[in-house]
Amino acid sequence: MNTYRWMSKRFFIFYMTWGIFLPYWTGWMIIEKGITVSQASFIMSLGLVARGLSTLFAFPLLSEKFSAKTLLNGMAIGTFIAILCYIPANSFTSLLAVTFLLHIFYPTLMPALDSAAGHLVQSKQLKHYGKSRSWGSIGFVVAGLILTVLTGAFGDAVILWVLLLGMLVFIVLVFLRAPVILSEKPKNDSSKKGGIRELFKIKYFGLVLTIVILLQAAHASYYNYGYIYLQEIGAPKYLIGVIINIGVIAEIIFFLIADKKFQRFSVGSLLALAAFGSTLRWILVFAFPNVIVFSISQTLHAFSFAMGHYAFMKYLINNIPQTKIPRAQGIYSALALSWSTAVFTIFGGYLYEIEPRYAFIGMIICTIPSMLFALLYRYLVNKKEVAIVRNETMVDH
Repeated sequence: MNTYRWMSKRFFIFYMTWGIFLPYWTGWMIIEKGITVSQASFIMSLGLVARGLSTLFAFPLLSEKFSAKTLLNGMAIGTFIAILCYIPANSFTSLLAVTFLLHIFYPTLMPALDSAAGHLVQSKQLKHYGKSRSWGSIGFVVAGLILTVLTGAFGDAVILWVLLLGMLVFIVLVFLRAPVILSEKPKNDSSKKGGIRELFKIKYFGLVLTIVILLQAAHASYYNYGYIYLQEIGAPKYLIGVIINIGVIAEIIFFLIADKKFQRFSVGSLLALAAFGSTLRWILVFAFPNVIVFSISQTLHAFSFAMGHYAFMKYLINNIPQTKIPRAQGIYSALALSWSTAVFTIFGGYLYEIEPRYAFIGMIICTIPSMLFALLYRYLVNKKEVAIVRNETMVDH
């Protein structure tokens, strides 16, 4: 079986659905279900809380009991059923309940796919994680292009049906034959005992996790206010989608070349570069409030998001036992991709009301500490390696 194709197809279809859900779902609820902006914001915020709880606790626990393939099957079906529940839901309360249910299943597919990829890389069955993951980013862009055409032709009601179709295709894919290693039930291992605490006993895990939490939190203002900020600085509406997709295209290019061009870079070097690129990105947006500079700064998404994510995956593959990868992925998804973003969304919103540009420069409160921590991590690892070489030299003599 070609594991690269197997993994790439599932990344592609999942992120196609994510490219529908993430940018369009709040708007779909407001327009099609008739709720207010504040109600939709509250519903999606509760979804982030549910997402964090699910990826932090439920996903790692289930990963210890079921195979990767079984988990993907179950979560995909749960997601499809939850999306179907939106059809009869028309009140604020019912939409809140359905959104909570959706976030129990849907976002956990993200760490589940990354855990499966990490397992395949560790077992030498997948050579290029970055190249495979790039297909996810391509799927995200493709979804935006498709929806631009379909919503223009059929209106916003089509968003629900395209999301359902995409998830149905994903279900078909995950039920097809999988690499044997992903169909194996996890072995009971005494090293699993202790759960989260055991992970923090692994050398530098806490430090690396802190760095990536800060790196991902720094995107809060961009994810939530980038669209309206582009309108603020005079970007033509028909170009806003193109400008936002520059960042995703930069991400795709990075993932395509990462395994070859950045293979020899240490995790510490990659994290430091990611933090530097992120800091530069938000400084540019703040200092030059115009469409051209904002568009140029979008290329730095390859550093601020893609390189940071790639570095964390590289750390997991090199340092975390396979049995502990799902729990590490769950912690990363909950703390870096959910809760930290939620907290800094509130902080960025406060700054945006004072002055829109402040919401972006305010994110360096995350990026500068992450750069310093990354340099510290790099120094500690290099120091340890030098000490090992010296000890081996003394033994030889």
